[in-house]
Amino acid sequence: MRTQVGIIGAGPSGLLLSQLLHLEGIDSVVLERRSREHVLGRVRAGVLEPGTVEVLRRARVAARLDAEGLQHSGVRLAFDGRVERIDLEAHTGRHLTVYGQTEITHDLVEAREAAGAMLCYEAEDVAIEGADGASPVLRFRWRGEPRTLACDFVAGCDGFHGVSRRSIPAAALRTFERVYPFGWLGILADTRPVSDELIYSSDEHGFALCSLRSPTRSRCYVQCAPDEDPRATSDERFWQLLRERLPSDLAARLETGPSLEKSVAPLRSFVAEPMRYGRLFLAGDAAHIVPPTGAKGLNLAVADVQRLADALIDHYRNGTTAGLDAYSDGCLRRVWRAERFSAWLTALLHRHPERTPFDRRLQLAELDYLASSPAAQAAFAENYVGLPL
Repeated sequence: MRTQVGIIGAGPSGLLLSQLLHLEGIDSVVLERRSREHVLGRVRAGVLEPGTVEVLRRARVAARLDAEGLQHSGVRLAFDGRVERIDLEAHTGRHLTVYGQTEITHDLVEAREAAGAMLCYEAEDVAIEGADGASPVLRFRWRGEPRTLACDFVAGCDGFHGVSRRSIPAAALRTFERVYPFGWLGILADTRPVSDELIYSSDEHGFALCSLRSPTRSRCYVQCAPDEDPRATSDERFWQLLRERLPSDLAARLETGPSLEKSVAPLRSFVAEPMRYGRLFLAGDAAHIVPPTGAKGLNLAVADVQRLADALIDHYRNGTTAGLDAYSDGCLRRVWRAERFSAWLTALLHRHPERTPFDRRLQLAELDYLASSPAAQAAFAENYVGLPL
């Protein structure tokens, strides 16, 4: 088999890259170790920055997003018995869009399949050879047979646990990591959201987030141990934990119901540098992880993909490598800014096991400052809505 760009991973990053390249006449093959059903069933975040929406429009996969996505012009902070709103649109002139990552994946799969793309699901034992040379090769097993895919470039879009980053020699890679002593227990339910905007709650009992996927579907989280088993918490217990962490007026409006999905996400901050090794380019979670507090994970991945797609298009159209050579440094500057914001917001909102009552008072003081200072809100809004691509 032969293609121009071999893409590892059929999540939103890999599919979006394949779609953007296809629209410019550049061929790609996507390898995915999971089944098609598993890929389409994964429940992930869905708060999209304006730049992410524009990239999806450019990829011609935003018709349903534009019709069904929910526009959010603000977020709410609940702490110390209060609920305060930060008007994102007033400070930035832009808004967020809530549209589930699962739906984005459906839209991308539909577009790629309609174009006759080669999506190799359940590709096993993927190995990258010759990434530091002129002709990289991907070896894998597919449909019971060993396969070889020769390509000009390899895009590693296979997430934190994928093969792409692990294929780079240790001496050529530097990693930075912070593992948090807590996680998020999340639930998806067909219940009316407690608010039409996201609510971040910081309480003595711990952090909570009330989000939504539609006017009739809630996505909510509570802080938990990073290794907690989601099956150990009943739906009734989850709603009780959430209610305890909300101000009384919000708790009284909380609508409960059976979960459609329940999971625990451990929190970590992680960056691998550089995001390129020869002709292998890392994108999204393969190169960096942010705690979900700032809603940056998918948006960072889309920013990577746009930059990589533009660099590859420029290379095939004009024969230049300037964009490819600048890819890692350009991505990492934006990545580290998002890491800073996400780590700050995580520290501000969560209960930390080792912290003292003094530290909690500092948290409340900073939240009070954020709720009352236009300058602090402007800085928050600029980062939350998303830095320029």
